[in-house]
Amino acid sequence: MTAEVSTMTTAEIRSAFLKFFEDRGCKLFPSSPLIPDDPSLLLANAGMNQFKQYYQGKKTMHEIGATSCQKCVRTNDIDIIGSDGRHASFFEMLGNFSFGGVSKQQACAWALELSTEVFHLPIDRLYFTVFTDDDETHDIWRSLGIKESHISRLGADDNFWAAGPTGPCGPCSEIYYDMGEDVGCGRPDCAPGCDCDRFLEYWNLVFTQFDRQEDGSMPELPHRNLDTGMGLERMSAIMQGKSSFFDSDIMQGLIKLGEEISGVTYVSDDYEGPSRSLRIIADHARSVDFMISDGILPGNEGRGYVLRRLLRRAVFHGRLLGVEGPFLARFIDRVNELMGDAYPELTKNVALVKGIVNAEEERFSTTLDNGRVYLDEALSALGEGEVLDGAAAFMLHDTFGFPIDLTVEIAEGAGHTVDIDGFNREMEAQRERARANVKGDAWGTFSDVWVELTDEVPATEFVGYDATRIDDAKVVAIVANGESVAHADAGQEVDIVLDRTPFYAEMGGQVGDTGTLATDTCALVVSDTHSHHGLYAHHATVAEGTVSVGDTVLAAIDVRRRELIRRNHTATHLLDAALKQVLGDHVNQAGSQLDEHRLRFDFTHFEAVSTDELAQIEQIVNDEIFAAKPVVTRIMGIDEARASGAVALFGEKYGDVVRVVSAGDEDRPFSRELCGGTHARNTAEIGLFRIVSESSTGSNVRRIEAVTSLGAMAYLEGKQQLLAQAATQLKCRDDEVCDRISSLQQNLHDVNQKLKAALTGGSSDAIGSAIEGALDAGAYKLVIAQLSGLEAAELRNVWDTIRQKVTGPVACVLATVTEKGTPALLAAATDDAVSAGFHAGDIIKAIAPAVDGRGGGRPTMAQAGGKNASGISAALDAARVQLGL
Repeated sequence: MTAEVSTMTTAEIRSAFLKFFEDRGCKLFPSSPLIPDDPSLLLANAGMNQFKQYYQGKKTMHEIGATSCQKCVRTNDIDIIGSDGRHASFFEMLGNFSFGGVSKQQACAWALELSTEVFHLPIDRLYFTVFTDDDETHDIWRSLGIKESHISRLGADDNFWAAGPTGPCGPCSEIYYDMGEDVGCGRPDCAPGCDCDRFLEYWNLVFTQFDRQEDGSMPELPHRNLDTGMGLERMSAIMQGKSSFFDSDIMQGLIKLGEEISGVTYVSDDYEGPSRSLRIIADHARSVDFMISDGILPGNEGRGYVLRRLLRRAVFHGRLLGVEGPFLARFIDRVNELMGDAYPELTKNVALVKGIVNAEEERFSTTLDNGRVYLDEALSALGEGEVLDGAAAFMLHDTFGFPIDLTVEIAEGAGHTVDIDGFNREMEAQRERARANVKGDAWGTFSDVWVELTDEVPATEFVGYDATRIDDAKVVAIVANGESVAHADAGQEVDIVLDRTPFYAEMGGQVGDTGTLATDTCALVVSDTHSHHGLYAHHATVAEGTVSVGDTVLAAIDVRRRELIRRNHTATHLLDAALKQVLGDHVNQAGSQLDEHRLRFDFTHFEAVSTDELAQIEQIVNDEIFAAKPVVTRIMGIDEARASGAVALFGEKYGDVVRVVSAGDEDRPFSRELCGGTHARNTAEIGLFRIVSESSTGSNVRRIEAVTSLGAMAYLEGKQQLLAQAATQLKCRDDEVCDRISSLQQNLHDVNQKLKAALTGGSSDAIGSAIEGALDAGAYKLVIAQLSGLEAAELRNVWDTIRQKVTGPVACVLATVTEKGTPALLAAATDDAVSAGFHAGDIIKAIAPAVDGRGGGRPTMAQAGGKNASGISAALDAARVQLGL
């Protein structure tokens, strides 16, 4: 690279791009979360995701366009990451969007102006591609001074975008930067579109102007849309004179940390070995930090699986570099240091993010160890130079999370190769199964009647904080069977949208209200309430009469039910605060559900909550209830709310003005959260709080279920009835039940000990019969027997008895079925019997498969367990065959 390009940091590039378009009348939008508001998408993967409603004409933008810097995650090419300077799982997409407000001519002119006058890229190093038949865009670039030799025409694969087989589509135009002949392929026909690294595409302008029909015709859309995207990482490489974005400022900050941790030196032009691993760790660490900070938790499917795969792949490459202990948390700190100013959400839950990362690292270490056992067994079964089956490699990958790279490396160390083609076939079959589960295309599934209504009907005004009924609510829309209708008759199930309502719509874990809607001539029973883009849908059955758009109705909620829900919601806030106090600040809400009966609260934590901790948490919540503190609600700005200590939901986005609910009127109350739900007026209204259960819902997430108020009374009453029934069965008073059970348990223990002593001691009839039936193995006597009622460990006692009762060399093969119904085997021998050829370990190894088991041991003693108790007879027969009897 020459010195003719002005150097800019990644932060400066991001800021300059957004300011350029904001100055020209485009509205600045923040990045949407990585969890998109779109059922067809797993993760946000493009800047245009949050603007689909505008592209479809479902919503209208009053400004001429929009601009944003969108955080994105894509893992389609995860296996390539680190092997070149262009692919990444996490990237930032700078975008400029318009929905009829900006012409194609203006868009091209702005792109050229920003490239040459703000970024000061030399125009002779810029190259432009257009769609084969797009003469219009070709002529625009020519009119802006671009030489014909710097314009190429490419086909539909490169320069035509479509939402699907039918629907919105249009030509693209891409801008490339010539990185120099020294990084190219050297071919004389090298040009934009070549697979080499010379021409780097940094900006794509998509002109969505057609509506493809089923017959292939493409009429113009009502208005032309614009979607342009500039890859920030690629532009950083260009502006900093690097051939790879991994060598730009942010990525180098992460790679240098990798060098420090591993002791390995990074080589920028080495795309294999340690340098590749350093790139992978740096890239994946960014994805992991952003994904968890947006509320995604590791799991075995969907987004959670993507996160877990990235995290584990980073850990694996740390292993390849010789890093044994946990290290990713240090990368989280470095990502936050480098990018926290641009993305403040990274710094909101640092302790939680690092706790999840550490827990996953520890868990994956166990996974690697378990997978290694399976792999070692598979490799040991191969002959010299044989190939490891692709299906076995895929099973390691799919079941154990064992990276194929690690399988290949270990196999090669053992003198074997891996059937990569077979592995890839298994992977492709899995991808095909995943694709088959995708419902519809990315545009069709996102369009529904509610999106259209949001552009026609104002958002519903919720008045339910203060009112439980209003008599002047107006019906502004009716939805039946997914369509907007003018009226509904008796017997129909519909969703009624009102201009104002006291009904709370399900959100934030709180269920929707139920109740009634009525006029003088009709009545509706509301069974649930939901919010669709701010429109409250009262799901109701028309009990009598006809309801029509424009009607004025009396809207009344079920007050008793709401009061119980209020209490459970406030108790949830108290529980959240108590969990943080007892377990630590890493606790964050990971989901909740509450209704009139009970509350369920999911939270981030890395181990089961102990009985003592649960008791402490329950006591703290009840102390706050009995303190009779007022529940105070205030409306304030988001910055003021955070400064006041209000807790925000993990991964949630909030507006500039928020509702803050505090349990107590102190400056720093016991609980203060951002919340739009309904709450008790005083903590005393909750009455009593009891924890019903604590369990796991997945890695790093625990769940507590609890009851309050009338629910707590019903729970305690049920417990009292159980206690009374137990006392009746035990023929004692309620307060004597525990002592009575302890006494019975001790008696049972004593009886069992006497029984086992009788079964395994010298006076045992079963053992005596087994000894009498001992076989003559020539140099020693052999006892083969199945005994009843013993545990695996007690077979050793039987052997002790046999050794004491039999004179001279002796050996045994014994079997039993344990109390759990599983088989147990034992082989043992005196030293003389071993010298005569008996080998306990070999015997057990040979017969254990008959009971679906594995085992082994010393020549003098070996044991095995199994799963198939019905195979005991076959196992003992196999022992006789093995010993030639």
